[in-house]
Amino acid sequence: MSSNEKTLTPKLIKKLWLAFITLVLWMGVSYILITGYLANKYSQETTQRLNADVANHVIDEKFKDASPFLQDGSVNKPLFGDLMHDMMAVNRGIEVYLLDDKGTILYSVVLDHEAGAPTKSVSLAPITDFIDGKGNKFVLGDDPINPGQGKIFSAAPYTAGEKDGFIYIILAGKQFQQVSSNLLGQYFTKLGLGATALTMLFAALIGLLSIWFLTKNLRVITKNVRNFQEGDLNARIENPEKSDISILANSFNEMADTIVGNMDKMKSVDLLRRELIANVSHDLRTPLAILKGYIETLQMKRDSLTEAEKQEYLQITHDNVDKLSNLINQLFEYSKLEAEQVVPVKEPFSITELSHDLIAKFKVLAEKKQIELTLDNPNENCMVFADVSLVERALKNLIENAIKYTNSKGKVTLSLQKQRNNISINISDTGVGIPISEQPFVFDRYKQVNESAKKRGQGLGLAIVKKIMDLHGTTITVLSKPSEGSSFIFNLPAYQV
Repeated sequence: MSSNEKTLTPKLIKKLWLAFITLVLWMGVSYILITGYLANKYSQETTQRLNADVANHVIDEKFKDASPFLQDGSVNKPLFGDLMHDMMAVNRGIEVYLLDDKGTILYSVVLDHEAGAPTKSVSLAPITDFIDGKGNKFVLGDDPINPGQGKIFSAAPYTAGEKDGFIYIILAGKQFQQVSSNLLGQYFTKLGLGATALTMLFAALIGLLSIWFLTKNLRVITKNVRNFQEGDLNARIENPEKSDISILANSFNEMADTIVGNMDKMKSVDLLRRELIANVSHDLRTPLAILKGYIETLQMKRDSLTEAEKQEYLQITHDNVDKLSNLINQLFEYSKLEAEQVVPVKEPFSITELSHDLIAKFKVLAEKKQIELTLDNPNENCMVFADVSLVERALKNLIENAIKYTNSKGKVTLSLQKQRNNISINISDTGVGIPISEQPFVFDRYKQVNESAKKRGQGLGLAIVKKIMDLHGTTITVLSKPSEGSSFIFNLPAYQV
């Protein structure tokens, strides 16, 4: 057995062979039964056709010079004795019955010797059908000895004086049936053995070819699956649409592509994770180093420092603790978004009211930097359907980011505009702007656009905003020119009251 064939499970091959052998056996048994039935019917029809005129010959030959009845009206038994003697010399399976015009059995040598015969009449319908067809129609009549069984027969009407009736001759009587049963059993045995042997021989050949052909495409798929399992990530099924099991072939190719894509994505994620850890470690070290330096200074020079210097050092220490706390909070928040642990709870709320609250919160920070912070909003109240806490977090990050990178005397504007089924939110500033070459990467994790920016931010704020937009099924775009400012724009679905 080749290596390709070994890739198929033995259970599958056994099941295919078992199903095939069972099918062949059923076919063989059905063939034998059908053949036997048709052969028996053919034999009966042939016998009936050949002996269709036997009853007419009996009437013409035997009733021409003698009546079937004596003068006292009783049956002429000697006549029927001679008749049966002559006919049995030719065919021992024949049984002759004398019927009246209603089908009642008046006499039969067989019934005369069979005391307590089970029936005394036969149906006239088959007899009438046979006579009307002039013996050319295959008809089975009642068997007086074995009621319920159909037998081939010959029949002809007679008239004797004032009596009418039928001569009814069973062509395959009791003795014929016994001989026929024995011969039929032997015939079936020979036919069964011969047909089974011949059928099994051809079935084995056809089975080998069929199973090989049917499992050809399965072997190809199994080989590719095994190669993929062993590390050949380029293993694919060629021309899957031409395969007999194209659904399975296409599914394997799609699965392999998905796995390879996920592996590449995992490699990319792992690389970004390392970069994130390296960058976060750098930003953690900076405030920690400052904290350590000022604390050591306070410990070493606490007696020589003035009260104003101590307050200045404590304020610097406090600011760096805030930076550390903010960075750690951002890391936790981003890790939850990255792990898809945050599920947005969408509800209708007023984005206009939320914007007014945020402008008021950041007003003090903006005025401290001498930055004009305004809300550009039509008089109408804009309602959106979204997660209010996540949207608030995204707007906070964008406003804080805009203030951070805008110089004194600059301007930051939050504008709301209704557009059909959406509300467009735009946070624009007149800050330093973003170089065109770095704009595609502005939402990447821990991506900082330049060295000056790196001194002032942790680089996770915009990445968090991007994740929040993804959760809402919307996108955020950036429009920026160096030294002219930036605009961050996204849409939220409007809520129709």
